[in-house]
This record gives sequence, structure tokens and C-alpha cells, in this order.
Amino acid sequence: MKPDVQATQRRLLFARFWQVASGFWTGVRKREAWFLTLTLFAIILAQLYVQYRLNVWNRDLFNALEKKDISLVGWLALFFVPLAVSAVALTVASVWGRLTTQRAWRAWLTDYQIDRWLRNGRYYQLNFIQGEHQNPEFRIADDTRIATESPIDFAFGVTTAVLTAITFTSVLWAVGGAISFELNGSTISVPGYLVFVAIIYSAITTTAMVFIGRRFVEVAEGKNQYEAEFRYAATRLRENGESIALLGGEPEERHSLSEALGRVIMQWRAMCGQYLRTTVVSYGNFVLAPVVPIILCAPKYLAGTMSLGEVMQASTAFVTVQQSFNWLVENYPKLADWTASANRVAGLIVSLDRLELAEKPGAGHIRHTDAEQGAALQLLNVSVNLDDGTAVVGETRVVIDSGEKVLVVGESGAGKSTLIRAIAGLWPWGEGEISVRKGSRLFFMPQRPYVPIGTLKRAVAYPNPADSLTDEDVQAALKDAGLQHLMGRIHDTDVPWERTLSGGEQQRLAFAQLFIQRPDIIVMDEATSALDTETQEMLLNRISKRLPDAALVSVGHRPELEAFHNRRLVLARRKDGARLVADETLSPQTFALRHAFSLLFRRRSQRSTDSQPQS
Repeated sequence: MKPDVQATQRRLLFARFWQVASGFWTGVRKREAWFLTLTLFAIILAQLYVQYRLNVWNRDLFNALEKKDISLVGWLALFFVPLAVSAVALTVASVWGRLTTQRAWRAWLTDYQIDRWLRNGRYYQLNFIQGEHQNPEFRIADDTRIATESPIDFAFGVTTAVLTAITFTSVLWAVGGAISFELNGSTISVPGYLVFVAIIYSAITTTAMVFIGRRFVEVAEGKNQYEAEFRYAATRLRENGESIALLGGEPEERHSLSEALGRVIMQWRAMCGQYLRTTVVSYGNFVLAPVVPIILCAPKYLAGTMSLGEVMQASTAFVTVQQSFNWLVENYPKLADWTASANRVAGLIVSLDRLELAEKPGAGHIRHTDAEQGAALQLLNVSVNLDDGTAVVGETRVVIDSGEKVLVVGESGAGKSTLIRAIAGLWPWGEGEISVRKGSRLFFMPQRPYVPIGTLKRAVAYPNPADSLTDEDVQAALKDAGLQHLMGRIHDTDVPWERTLSGGEQQRLAFAQLFIQRPDIIVMDEATSALDTETQEMLLNRISKRLPDAALVSVGHRPELEAFHNRRLVLARRKDGARLVADETLSPQTFALRHAFSLLFRRRSQRSTDSQPQS
């Protein structure tokens, strides 16, 4: 991407971030936000007054020392106590105010993103669209923290710097006075010369910092992205540990982690170079700033037109003014890091905006409606596309009544699972209408069921709370699903069930959830692929007995699945998207014959296996 395009993109992301983030001051929590903001401003004013009084106290103390006035030194020492206590108290108050505001703002912005991320399956749909939203969990957690912490510090620092510069510039002008010098026989007088020197000095250091740190934002963005990718790779390794271990994939995973770590280290090397260059300016400023005003005031002090106290007051004021002017010098690295994090948060928000736009009425999305009467489920001229408009499934028209069991088949890549996701409401891209009878409850069973953290009772009750079921209900559901060996462990809290249960047990757990939910429409996507044929037969027959009026739509490749369905939809791939090429009714005779054939084939296969000699 060209540099000018990148700069434009960053500006747009930055604007979108502020458009959303400013809602903290305009939304439901605006009273809290403005109370904290005004409190911080009042603290800044109080700190500025105390700082000014300390500057005056510093002048009076050095004048008293110069005059060897013991009584005045003693009185000033006593007067310093309330000034010091006030300074410490106000500093503590400013820390409280900043941290409280940061905490409240972060909570609001994080809740805002999580609400949008979890709504209508967008956390899932992000996997299928292009955009700057990789590793959304890292953006919501770490990037949001940085994006809300730093602006409060910056706003506090900028406000303090501006008011301090105004206050102490007037002090510097009054104390420093004018300086005169001879030039070609003429006397030239420069009023407030220390102010002009402070401005010129600050302009030089600020310009130098901006010039050498111009790539800080780009480097910081890359660093954050590579950090997120490295963390994601390590998390994915842990989550898929069993498959990796069984395949002996440790060397390949080690290589992938090494490459990810290498990118992180390379980006940190670039960050190191940026820090080295900015440190030259910032530390050089730290060394020179206190010395410059003393040297400039020395001629007037030696001439007797300026007291020692005034020299020290001017020196302190000069340092304070140039620190205010050079606020950017000290905070540019943090500013760059914050800008990078704000852009990453905005990237996620923009992608969520796109998904939200796809849900609104108009072309390019599948409509979901409720029908007052009629069939349980209807697909009316439904086309399923990718987010870029590429067709996956062409126009499809299907009507499924209550109690019907419909099997969707077709070669791999024909769009069967995508069509199922569209029915479940997880896939918004396409056209047409999916109508569900009003009041019907839909239950989706994926190939890899989700097992939540917690007790087995919570897993069975999911997505409802665990306390919505009695222990007896949970145990009955487990028994119906063929998991009676787990009935006594429904309250175990220290068991990682996702890693403890086998793939088949996890699919049976999904059936236990089904028997608890008792939906009107069941959508299954390879939901029995990890089960043996006997268990599959038992569970599908149990659905027919327990939920005879439920409409069932399932995707599967096993031929014996036809024995448990009375219709078969066949999808075939085409250049312009898969098409529904057959809608076949499976007669009861065909149903029985296919079922008997599957039993005979299974028994012969078993006898053949048993008759083979053991090695």
C-alpha cells in the first residue's frame, strides 16, 4: 500500500475511533464522564497555583540565603510545609482522577465493542470478511486499554502544559526583564529575552523529535500486530495440543512459533532504533535545559541588576516553560503507541460496521422473517454469497414442514454447510428470504460442539444458566444421550471438559442439550460424524421419539443417514454457485430398505473384522 493511502487510511480510522470513543461523554454515562473531567481540570488549576507559589518561595529562599537572613530562612522553611503537603495531596488526587477516568472509559468502550462483537454472530462472521480486524480479542483487551489510558494522560498533560506555559512565561518575562548589548555602536535592548530563548529552544527540540520519530506510529502498529499474531499462534497450539501431539507436529509448530517470534523481534529492533534516536533529543534536553537560563542570567547577576533568588526563579521558570513547550518531546513515543492502538481498535469497529450494514434491509443480504402460519421453515429464492459478492449457493427454494426430516447432501465444497449457516442466521451475505414460523425455536448443532468452562451441568444447560435445570433433568438428558457414565459428575468443577471428553462424547453432549431445549427446528451440520453407527442410530431414533413434530435439517455424508430422513436435497457445484439439483422424497419403503441394508452391511463388516487373524 502506498504511503499516502496508508496515511489517509490512518486518518479515517483515527476519526472513526474518536467518533465512537467520544460516546462516553455523550451517552448514558455522560454525567460520570463530565464529573471526572471537570474534577481533573480543577485539580490542574490547583496544582498550577501551588507550583507558582513554590516558584516564588524558591526566589525568596535564595534571596534570604544571599542576605544571610536567618529569621526569614526559618519562616520560609515553616511555610514550605503546607506547600509540600498541598503538592503531594494534589498529585495523589490527580492520580486518582486519571486512573478512575481511564477505568470508567475503558469499561464503557470495552462493553461497547463486546456488545457489537457478540451480536448476531459477528464474532464468527469476522472470519469470513477482509479488513483490519485480525485477533479481535487482543484489540478488545490490550489495544482498548492503551487507547483509553493514554488519551487521559495526554489530555491531562497537554492542559497542564498549556496553562503552565502561559503562567510561567509571564513570570519569565517579568523576572528576566530586558537584556542590552552594543552592536556597531548602537545599544540594542531585547525585552523578555528569556521568553524568546525558551520558545526558540523548544522549537528546535520539538522539530528534532518530530523529524526523527516520524515512523514511530507505523513501527508501533507493526509491533502490536506481530505481538498479537505470536500470542494467537501460541494459544492455537495449546487449544489443538492433542491433534498436534498425535501427529508429531512439534517441530513444525516450533518452526512456526520461531517465525512469529522472529517477526516480533524484528519489529522490536525497529522500535529500539526509534527509541535510541528520540532518547538523544529527550536526554540532551534534560541535561541542557537547567544550564541555559543560568548562563543567560549570569551577566545580569554579575552586574548586580539581578539577585541570586531572581536567577534561581528565572532558571526554574525557564525549565518549566520549556518543559511545557517540549511536552511532545517527552511523550512522542507514548503518543505513537497510543495512535497505533487506537487505529487497531478502529479497524475492528469498522469491520463490525460492515457486518452491521449487511444486516440492514437492502440488496446483498438474506432476509430473516417470521411467518404467522404455514411451513416450519421456508427458503424463498435464497442465494448465498461471500462478502465480496462471489456466489456460493445459487437460488434455492425449499419448504420444510413440521416433523419433516430433510438431509442435505452433495460433494465437498458444494456449499452445504454455508447454506446451513445461512438458515441458522450466521451467514448474512446473499439474497432471498428465510422464513421461520413465528414462535418456533431453532437449535443449531455444529460438527464440533462448544463445551463451556465450568461444571458438566452448565454444559448441558448451555446456553441457559445452570440453575435453570434440576439435577434430575440434567441426568435424564445425559442418559438419553448415552452419557450415563457421567451422571454422577455433573457438579465437578475442576475438570476441563473440553479436553476430557472425546469427540464422540462432545457430540453426544450436544444431543443432551437438544433434549433439554426441545426446539421446533433442528439444524445439524455433520453433528454425528464422530459417532459410531449404533450410537448415531440410537440418537436419531430418540429424536424421532422425543421430538416427533420437530423439523430436522441435517448435513452429512454417511449413506446410512438416509434411513432417518424422509427427504433428500442434493446440491451440485456450478461456476455461478452451487445449485439444488434434486429434492427427493424418501418413501417409507425406501426408508426401511435403506435402514435394513445399512444394518446388514454393518454386521458383515463386523464379522469380516472379527475373522481377521490377530497380529
